Amino acid sequence: MDSTATDRFDTSRFEASRNRLASLAYRLLGSATDAEDAVQDAFLRWQATDRQRIKGPEAWLTKVVTNLCLDRLRSAQARRERTAGAWLPEPLLDGDPMLGPADTFEQRESVSLAMLTLMERLSPLQRAVYILREAFSYNHAEIAEILGITESASQQHLHRAQRRITTARRRGGGGEVDPTSARRIVEEFLAAASSGCVERLVALLTDDAIAIADSNGAGLAKTLLQYDTPERIAAIARAGLKPTPVKRRLAGGTPAVHYALVNGAPALLFVLGDQVVGAVTFDVTGGKIATVRGIAAPARLVRLTEAWRQHGTDTPLMTQW
Repeated sequence: MDSTATDRFDTSRFEASRNRLASLAYRLLGSATDAEDAVQDAFLRWQATDRQRIKGPEAWLTKVVTNLCLDRLRSAQARRERTAGAWLPEPLLDGDPMLGPADTFEQRESVSLAMLTLMERLSPLQRAVYILREAFSYNHAEIAEILGITESASQQHLHRAQRRITTARRRGGGGEVDPTSARRIVEEFLAAASSGCVERLVALLTDDAIAIADSNGAGLAKTLLQYDTPERIAAIARAGLKPTPVKRRLAGGTPAVHYALVNGAPALLFVLGDQVVGAVTFDVTGGKIATVRGIAAPARLVRLTEAWRQHGTDTPLMTQW
């Protein structure tokens, strides 16, 4: 095989792994943009390496992508921007290949916005071990090789990560929600907010419900907004959906509101033309809403918008409000 044919073959082999690598990087970083950058960096290293000396291409690529992501998580800039509780992951429309394997509960949970947010509290190594083990089924010997640690260290990191995650699950309810029930609850939330029925809004929220929003697109830790009582959440939801001429002028019109699944959770998408200008996701537990996340930062909606354009049209829940 000549060098050109070899390069084509090796490029095809990398491309066959791209979605899996992107899914791994997204789970590690919580950002589709950063995940794409990490995978592209891995491709450049793949091209610059003597590939004939690589015995296991998949294992080699997994190791490279994982460690590129760890470098990003450990950087000073990342530590400033990703303060636990002050950072929102990038939302992805269900069906996006970057969401990756979804055969088990652990795989589906690992890309939920709740879990991606929670994993900011883990150390980078704890996060990597947990994802490699729970979402991609690597054994501890393989994880140790990928991360350059011992098997016992891998086991310890997994135990600590599982303990923190289990505690958070108990506090937040956890588990999977019936899709029909979740949609009904979210539609009731939208109807109550748009009609100004604050009492009904409060009744749809758990007593310890929280809401987090990225301040109309700034997306920076210092501008992240948090609300921690049902009454405050109801008030801000009502204010957000109350129509005013100023809002219409600033937005360039009135977005249509669509129901969607984002990272496996029920969501409302605010769509103007073919552009998603806002996404509101909901964590539902025990028949009530426990967490509301509002994301409007344009940079965090690019990939979701692209997926929405390919999604096809459906009937919006609301077009005038």
